[in-house]
Amino acid sequence: MGIQIHVMLYHLDFPQVLEDEYGGWLSPRIVEDFTAFADVCFREFGDRVSYWTTIDEPNVGPIGSYDSGIFAPGRCSDPFGITKCTAGNSTVEPYIAVHNMILAHASATRLYREQYQAVQKGVVGINVYSFWTYPLTNSTVDLEATKRYQDFMFGWTLGPLVFGDYPQVMKTNVGSRLPSFTKSQSEFVKGAIDFIGINHYYSVYVNDRPLKEGVRDYAADMSVYQRGSRTDPATSEYAPTAYPDDPEGLQFVLQYLTEAYGGLPIYVQENGKASANDILDDTDRVEYLKSYIGSTLDALRNGANVKGYFVWNFLDIFEFLAGYKLGFGMYRVDFDDEARPREARLSARWYSRFLKNNGISAQSEVDDTGHHAQQ
Repeated sequence: MGIQIHVMLYHLDFPQVLEDEYGGWLSPRIVEDFTAFADVCFREFGDRVSYWTTIDEPNVGPIGSYDSGIFAPGRCSDPFGITKCTAGNSTVEPYIAVHNMILAHASATRLYREQYQAVQKGVVGINVYSFWTYPLTNSTVDLEATKRYQDFMFGWTLGPLVFGDYPQVMKTNVGSRLPSFTKSQSEFVKGAIDFIGINHYYSVYVNDRPLKEGVRDYAADMSVYQRGSRTDPATSEYAPTAYPDDPEGLQFVLQYLTEAYGGLPIYVQENGKASANDILDDTDRVEYLKSYIGSTLDALRNGANVKGYFVWNFLDIFEFLAGYKLGFGMYRVDFDDEARPREARLSARWYSRFLKNNGISAQSEVDDTGHHAQQ
């Protein structure tokens, strides 16, 4: 098969000129502009690209951009902002942005199907950030909180694209702050997805957080507490370097998404482990990748419609949550040197052997636990 190219059209890199002109994702005007942008990409590169992902992490990116204010354009409102924002409304803007992202994705997908798919034979999907969620206790309220978390995390984006509307619990808890789809919009977005891409790093434990009256943002609307283990303090932070490894959680996510969203093909588009920039002998990353690739295979064997797996990342880059302090790369990049030299870590050599052997290598190289995985 050779190298199969997957392209992500949008990854938090919004044109400043459109932000200045009409407020970016907060305006319905973005739907037309995003579709025009996608059209150029389909037309110019579609003869070489068969896999298109429109938007990266619409279920968490807008929280950073419009609720906590830690991502561009840095909008938020008290008391929800982590930074001191000069403008924004944390209670409504994340929902507005995601609503326009869903419409923009659907518009680009419909365009591809109508004008390019017959010739180019490609597919168009969207990406969501994923946690697996365990109930902190077996109480009814914690089991309901776990389901609510999944509806807010996955259903916020995938519900409209698969079923034509947001999950009922979101409509109930968010109320009039959640934009609604017209009947024609619902029909337009429903089914406008060929595959699901997920980014996955770790799992969380969830318990019920009573829904409070008054001003609420997304986290308060979800009304759950989360933590990395049963003994950790509750938090609402998203920090993919701070939680214990849980490879089985990836298996559960893949199986859940297959069952909950119509058996759509799924691609694990990010999975990996961070380390300090100066580390070359990254045995912990090798063990992480072994276990998570094995878990992906377990999900496949259990009926999950998983079609591909990508390691995050080929080389160290700027990470939105950690800058240059931590790297996910199998190749180390020396950011103190202007030439940015690269050096292969142990994980790069291991992964190269793994791929050259079509995913089946000596047990000491692939999986000490007995798992095997396929490329």
